[in-house]
Amino acid sequence: MVKLFQTVLSLYTVLVSTGVASGKFSWGDTNFLFTFGDSYTTDGFNISAGVDSPVPGFTSSNGPNWVQFLGGTYNVTDTKVFNLASGGATIDAALVPPFEPTVLSIVDQVSQFQQILSPKPAGAEWSSSDSLFAFWIGINDVGNSFPWTNISQPIFYEKLMARLTSQVEILYNSGARSFVFLTVPPTDRAPLQIEQGPQVVTRFRGFLEDYNNLLSATVRNFTQHHSGIELAMVFDTRPIFNTLLDNSQTFGFVNVTGYCEAYENGTPDMTTQVAGCAPVSSYFWLNSLHPLFTVHNDLAHALSTALST
Repeated sequence: MVKLFQTVLSLYTVLVSTGVASGKFSWGDTNFLFTFGDSYTTDGFNISAGVDSPVPGFTSSNGPNWVQFLGGTYNVTDTKVFNLASGGATIDAALVPPFEPTVLSIVDQVSQFQQILSPKPAGAEWSSSDSLFAFWIGINDVGNSFPWTNISQPIFYEKLMARLTSQVEILYNSGARSFVFLTVPPTDRAPLQIEQGPQVVTRFRGFLEDYNNLLSATVRNFTQHHSGIELAMVFDTRPIFNTLLDNSQTFGFVNVTGYCEAYENGTPDMTTQVAGCAPVSSYFWLNSLHPLFTVHNDLAHALSTALST
């Protein structure tokens, strides 16, 4: 198992190196991590309550998520994390409405950053050279708009990328110089899509490919037109997901196409087991769309390796 995972990490070094524009950035010198995204990213932190507000730790992974692993287990310095993500988020609610109107889109999250963190208040005295801005968004943009018949992909995704670019531009103008963008993972392999049949899965997979290709092109274009960028990385989440899914027995997963309904809303602890199901930690998917903390751990490990290379 260890050898296989080392192979995966080596693969990441090759994959992300083609998507990196790197200058002075050093993960070892990163004191502040700002994260934006959806349920795969949020931990319940509410920046509007103040920079020193407690982190509830509400995640979709039944344990720590990639941000908590990256900012804690795999950080090199005492990195302070400001997680502005919101469960159900899309890039812009005006383009792709979330499941409920109270969800904060990337536009809303960046607005919160501008109002509260951009002025560098006490406890968040970040600088261009010691901060990393991470985005993991698109899961709901693709998923929510997938059934629509009044748009054309990937043309619609170009509109989404333009909106995302406008938000990154705001951060750049505030002094952000190091960015990492995570691709949408292979959610075509999640129970939510599998249950809809192979034809839907195949079509959905094509939409994911279009979105991720445009994301990579968008990051390259942004980097070319903005001087002083220290890091602009597109971190491809797909190889880590696919490797874990394709080698599920090696990694100890008992089920990678379904989930235990008794666990889908979370469990009292990370090793809970109910009659008729394996321990919750033995599953890849906690519910129809969200992977467990074990997957997030591997992802964060790979990302920290890529940032350190």
